[in-house]
Amino acid sequence: MSMAPFHSYFRDRAFNEMRTITVRGMPGLPDGEYGFLESYCADATCDCRRVLINVVSPTQPGVILATINYGWESVAFYTKWLGNADDAAACQGASLDPFNAQSVYAPLLLDLFEATLQDAAYVQRLRTHYALFKRAVQEQQRTKRPPTRQKKRRRK
Repeated sequence: MSMAPFHSYFRDRAFNEMRTITVRGMPGLPDGEYGFLESYCADATCDCRRVLINVVSPTQPGVILATINYGWESVAFYTKWLGNADDAAACQGASLDPFNAQSVYAPLLLDLFEATLQDAAYVQRLRTHYALFKRAVQEQQRTKRPPTRQKKRRRK
């Protein structure tokens, strides 16, 4: 499955609704702001119900500090989807992505992300973004058009 950033289809919404956390005094993690950038599966026929989170910080531009997989459905859902209970358990919940490099801070950033998942509104936002993204991908593939980016609004 190929992942694409949410902001490639919904630029303004992605940055306005991106979850950020400000950390102060957490042992092992530098003080500062951390943002969770979302990517979703760009296969119009796939219904994986998962998000890939790239954790970034304005103090380290261009650096991904952690890449986290998160599947919000039940193990039963992923077992039915994959046809394999062993792989399904790995799809459910949050985990560090084994296919991407992780910084030394990645385990602590995973802990922060998991704590953020206690906010039901944030989990619902991820589900909503997934649904919006999938509709946009399906429309793009149906019409064979490249993604249309929202124009930046000029600030007055």
